[in-house]
Amino acid sequence: MKEFVEFVAKSLVDHPEEVKVNQVDSERVTIFELHVAKEDVGKVIGRSGRTAKSFRTLLAAVSAKAGTNRAILEILE
Repeated sequence: MKEFVEFVAKSLVDHPEEVKVNQVDSERVTIFELHVAKEDVGKVIGRSGRTAKSFRTLLAAVSAKAGTNRAILEILE
């Protein structure tokens, strides 16, 4: 799943070499901390947060389909 988050994020930004994803697992939740370049944060969040919302929805659907823990995406610079 970490690779999926990284792949999608790299396709959205201008500086894909600066994309880093940390995965934090707990008993019921998996948190993906997405680190992008400061100038790419707007591209990942999108206009009115629509891109981030779509990204989070897609991640939730993939994790549900895979039968894994609930997935949460945090976007950081």
